[in-house]
Amino acid sequence: MTLSSAPSSTTTNEWQREAAPIVTCLGIPIAAHDRRSAAREVVRLSEQTRRAGRAQKHGDPTPSDAGGRNGRAVHLCNAYTLAAADADAELHAVLRSASLNLPDGQAVVWASRLLHRTAGLPSSRVCGTELLLDVFALGQEAGLRHYFLGSTPEVLAALLQQLHRRFPDALIVGTCSPPFRPLTAGELYEEEQAIRETGADIVWVGLGTPQQDRRTAQLAAVVPSVCVAVGAAFDFVAGRKQRAPRWMQQCGMEWLFRLGLEPRRLWRRYLFGNARFVRGVTTQHIRQRAASGRGAG
Repeated sequence: MTLSSAPSSTTTNEWQREAAPIVTCLGIPIAAHDRRSAAREVVRLSEQTRRAGRAQKHGDPTPSDAGGRNGRAVHLCNAYTLAAADADAELHAVLRSASLNLPDGQAVVWASRLLHRTAGLPSSRVCGTELLLDVFALGQEAGLRHYFLGSTPEVLAALLQQLHRRFPDALIVGTCSPPFRPLTAGELYEEEQAIRETGADIVWVGLGTPQQDRRTAQLAAVVPSVCVAVGAAFDFVAGRKQRAPRWMQQCGMEWLFRLGLEPRRLWRRYLFGNARFVRGVTTQHIRQRAASGRGAG
């Protein structure tokens, strides 16, 4: 797998906020970034958070653009993520309070363009795998420090090997493969302290939806890092899972490709999740049209 059309390099003092329309899809605010602007925005948030941490460490006033005391939560939202949030009030609140929600899933892009036709939204999604690679490419010059949380030791080892090969100047400061069970409060605290001690600027979280979204929000509340929930990106970059052909990704059929590879694990997610997503988008569209009609009357 190669990194194509990656964002060009930019010096540290040139990072500016990447403006993107914020639109709602099933009640969740989605920042309508494209691939290029999404990567730049994650790097910008990381540098803001790092500046804030340094200012606090030295007792200086926090820079006005550096956000709050702790970290930032970034979520990659596909149709299943939004469908799960539609059925789970806690997850819904997690996504609504996030620093940044990105449209990972062509269905989310299409739904957003349908629901907000006058907003001039991008026609392409922000894929978690490409976001990770693009941020690594940009982060080399900025000196960003990366940490990986999730998956198995074998996948993490293969992932780091691939990343070191592609980005020899990238700084990877730690990894953690947590047990595949609910962690105790003590274990969660130890995990958070381990991340904090590395000084990571970005924590990539690959625990599967919705667990990774909840853990990303928890980490961002206590760790001064940008925490990004990226799903199966670890497996794809490591070469442990096959990605759908580009044409299937572009026409919104990647879910069907993945279902064919892992039917027993994914059939319920796609059967019920996709149906709930379509129903939710249809309901929102009908309500918006009705409200527009009343306003015109």
